[in-house]
Amino acid sequence: MHDDDATPDLIQEPRRWRDKGWTAQVIKNEDDEGWAVAMYLDGHAEPALVGPWTMGRDKKNPKPLDSSAFNTLVKTASEVIERHEQQLRAQLHKSLYVAQDGAWLKVNLDIVPSEDEPYAVLSAEDATGTRLAEVRVAPNYKLSKAAAEDWVAGGFQRPR
Repeated sequence: MHDDDATPDLIQEPRRWRDKGWTAQVIKNEDDEGWAVAMYLDGHAEPALVGPWTMGRDKKNPKPLDSSAFNTLVKTASEVIERHEQQLRAQLHKSLYVAQDGAWLKVNLDIVPSEDEPYAVLSAEDATGTRLAEVRVAPNYKLSKAAAEDWVAGGFQRPR
């Protein structure tokens, strides 16, 4: 590491390549005779991606890493992380629309994960995005159209 910053040094070795916040490490595939490559995002202990790696010409050793292969691996690993984050957001946020007095209201459920005390926030907003109500609910609260309609019709009282 450089003394003046916290960015890891550039590494360009046949089995280890570090650049752009990522490290590619070619490893022996424990399941068979081949090789695998693990992609680590800087600061993370677990790999974001592990996949098969090509054998070299001698059919015993792995093909050396190079700039082109590394860039492809970074792109693939970044896409894996992005899909995972999108899936997590989808699990933690739900929205639906209900009608009230001829107007559409958007009802949101946002789960706040926490090891100590997880909870969720149930909120409603009008067509302009103005928040009309917000209440804290259990993290396992089930948001359905019927539940949202009951909550709105009940004056946004905290659901039981």
